Parts: sequence; C-alpha cells; structure tokens
Amino acid sequence: MAPLFLGLDLSTQQLKAVLISEDDAVVHESAVHFDNDLPQYETTNGAILGPADGEVTSPVAMWLDAIDLLLERMKQAGIQFSEITAISGAGQQHGSVFWSTNAESALASLDATLTLREQLAPNAFSIQRAPIWQDSSTTEDCRALEDAIGGPQELADLSGSRAYERFTGTQIAKIRRLDSGAYGATSRISLVSSFIPSLFLGHIAPIEVSDASGMNLMDVLTCKWDARLLDACGGPALRYKLGPEPVPGGTCLGKISDWWTRRWGFSADCIIAPFTGDNPATVVSLSAPGDALLSLGTSTTLLLSIPPADIPPKRFTTSHLLAHPTTLDAQIAMLCYKNGALAREQVRDIYYDRHWHLFNEAVESTPTGNNGYMGLYFPLPEIIPPNIVGNFFYKAKDDNVSAVDSLPEDAHARAILESQFLSIRSRIAAILPPHAPHLNRLVMAGGSSGNETIRQLAADLFDMKVYVSHTKEAAGMGGALLAKYAWWKDARGGTGTFEEMTGGEVVGMQCVAEPRAEVAKIYDGLVSLYRLCEEDALKRM
Repeated sequence: MAPLFLGLDLSTQQLKAVLISEDDAVVHESAVHFDNDLPQYETTNGAILGPADGEVTSPVAMWLDAIDLLLERMKQAGIQFSEITAISGAGQQHGSVFWSTNAESALASLDATLTLREQLAPNAFSIQRAPIWQDSSTTEDCRALEDAIGGPQELADLSGSRAYERFTGTQIAKIRRLDSGAYGATSRISLVSSFIPSLFLGHIAPIEVSDASGMNLMDVLTCKWDARLLDACGGPALRYKLGPEPVPGGTCLGKISDWWTRRWGFSADCIIAPFTGDNPATVVSLSAPGDALLSLGTSTTLLLSIPPADIPPKRFTTSHLLAHPTTLDAQIAMLCYKNGALAREQVRDIYYDRHWHLFNEAVESTPTGNNGYMGLYFPLPEIIPPNIVGNFFYKAKDDNVSAVDSLPEDAHARAILESQFLSIRSRIAAILPPHAPHLNRLVMAGGSSGNETIRQLAADLFDMKVYVSHTKEAAGMGGALLAKYAWWKDARGGTGTFEEMTGGEVVGMQCVAEPRAEVAKIYDGLVSLYRLCEEDALKRM
C-alpha cells in the first residue's frame, strides 16, 4: 500500500486538508469555511471582535467541529484514512489555546461514539475563545515586556522580534493581568499549531521551534525557552504551562491515539509530527535555503530562508527572525507590511477605474524609475516603517528628492509597486549575515503573483528570476511535506535532513519572469533615493 501524507492548515477563516503521495503529487484537497459551514459560531472571517477594544478571538469549539466536518467530507470523497502514514500541518501564527486541569484526562479517554466538541468543549479549556493574530489589545503588556528586557532592540536580539500585540507572550501576560482566575486554572498553553497534534496524540503536544519564534518567549538562536522572557510574561508557573522545550519540525511525536482508529479508521501506526506556523510551512513548501519568498496577499511579506552561517543574521525591531522548522542552525527572516494588496487596490480603484488592465498599462507605459517620481502609500498605520500612515509624493533629481503635492495620474501604478519593492530591497542586505551567498531566486505567492506586469517589475527590481508554484495551498502542502519528512526520517532511525529527502528541489515551480540587466542596473541606483523619501516621510508624521 503506497503511503499518503496529510497536511492540515488551520488558518483564520478555514481548516484545509492537503493529501499527497510519496512523489509529492496532490491526491486530495478539502476545506471547511468557518463562517459558511459553521454559522452557529457567528464569526466574521473566522473571528469574533471585542468586547474590549482591539480584542479578536476564535471559538475553540468551532475548530473542534471543523475537524470532524473536514474528516467527514474526506470520507465522503472516498479517502481511506488507513492509508495515511503520517500527519503534520500548520496553524495561524500567534493564536493560543488554554487547556484546563481536566485536559490531559479528557484527551486520553475520548469515546469513539462522540465528537471532539462533545467531549472536549465542556471542560478541557480554561478559556473558551482563543486569542488570535489579529488581536491588538496588549499594547500595555508589550511596553512592559520591552521595559523588563531592556528595550525593543534587546528583546529583538533575544527573541527575534520586538514586542508585538499579536505575539503569544504578551497575550499570556494580559490574561494573567486581567483574569488571574483563568490563568491559574490553566494547566498548559498551546499554540494553534500544537493544539491540533494534541488532539491526534491524545495528550498535549510540545510546541514546534519555528512557531515558538512568534511568541517573544524563546531564545531564537538556542531554540530554548528563556527564563527572563517567561518570568516577564507569565511568572514562575509559565515554564510548566508551556511544557517541554520546543521541538523541530519533522520529529516523530508518537502514533495516533486509538480514538482516531476506532472512529475514523486511521492506522494505529500513523505518525504524528509537530505542526508549525503558516509562514514557516509556506517556506517549507515553496522555497529552499537561499531563496526569497515574496507573498503578495492582503499584507506583503518577504521570507528569507537563510542557510546556517558562522555569524547569525542581524535582528532589527522592524523585522522578525524565526527559527527554521527543519534546520535548527538556520533561520527565516521575515519582513511584514500591513499595506500590501490594500494599498495596491486603492491605487487601482482611485486612478485606474478599478481595472487591473488599466493599472498594468500605466506601469508599462512609464519608464523604469517613473521619470523621477516616487510615491509612498500607507492607508493603514504601517509596520515597516513603524506607524507611518498617509500618502507621500516626491520628485527625484540627481541624488536628491523633493516633496511634491501630487503625481501625474499615470505615475501612481508604477510608483506604488516600485516603492513597496524598494522598501523590501533596501532592507534585505541588512538582514543577511556577512558574506551570505547571493539569493538564488524570488518565489512569488499570493493574489498579485498572477499579475505578469508585477512579476516582471519584481524580477527587474530584485534582479532575480521569479518563480511561482502550482499549489495554491502552500501552508497545507508544507504540512504534508513535514509529515512525509517525519516518516522518512523515522525510517532512517531519526537522521537525515529535509534537503536530503527532497534532493534540494522544490516541487512544481515554474519560472515566469527573468531580470533584464539594463533595467536592474537602474534600480540599483534607486535604493538610496527611496531611503531618502522614507526618511522624509517619517519626519512629516
């Protein structure tokens, strides 16, 4: 019987399944959309706002129902669960699940005639609604954490990031501060990514190293919980609530519990591996060390998979450094911009009659460098650079820039693409360790990755070949590959690298744009001019 590998992705709005064969071919995909398929939870885009300002949560019971519904759909599609050899996956980063003192016994004694929700929702959780990544209610706790560690740069040096409202450490600190009863009644704390394998194992799973990087609780270089961070966020009890030290992806955590074999027909030999965060899972499925991954979705995110080096990457308060899910001495550098597709679509709507073909025509009808015009667009308060908001327009001449009131109408399309990409390029060199090899290729994902005009501009500006993947479910695919890796490594006595398993190849990649040398040279000279524009815009705030 040929092995199959299941990757699950519990994202904000959906629970998705990707099932692959040993040759990495996708055998089956299914999904449960929370708003549409589970309307009784009254979520909007998978979440519930309030009651406090900035508070965003998701019902844990909804996720339990989604798992049962997803498996039912897979069964109806003819999937034989007994053929699944290993399971891993991804969860939305930073979300947290708070288990009660009854959790371990409830997980260990599940009744095959009852659903997960019927058995776990009543008493296995000390907090019924999980804080998720969209929550921004912990500003007070962020400042307290940075003060306790010695400032934002000190915290970034230690944990990989400054304090962010969505990060799990400050979410824990807020609950401890405002609801000490619930915090005291919590026996263990999981990330969304470690919550799901806990269900499969029948006991609470350890947290995976890469997703632990998004907590402000782990030393990003040693991949161990840090005592100073734990004490600042949760006091002496937090080490016990988090459980053992974080584990690498591809580890065999154990075999599936018998509830799954009796209720759904899984093989008792099915391996359960750690789940990681959605961004690291995307890195696993779409890139290899030395690649840059540019996601052009609602937000714009750059992920650099950095090979092991004698000198680690620099850490900045405007970027994240994550542990790599499969290679402990490698890292993932991440730049995250809130104003991604939102800003591009706003420019399209205002200046180009809401049509992408008019937007593209404007880009193609203007020269590289946009006749000296630059525009910075921040409809929402930005992450990079921090808290900037508004539109800022400039005219460059020689080595200087001057603020102007507006741009020619046909200049806005190229201006927003060039400014968004120049912001990223201006920061890449600073993040990479000294003597790092040249980046191999630029892998594009997200909605705008299908736009040929944007692809070509990215190839020229970053001076890299641009690739796209055939898969639209990158996080789920990454989870399936991590499941395969755990099975592959387990068969070899726990040894072997992810790259040895894959041969260093990323399946299903297609080159869609190549840089033009004469155009790339022009962009080399625009990086410093962009920096001048950004510095001036920050002064105007």
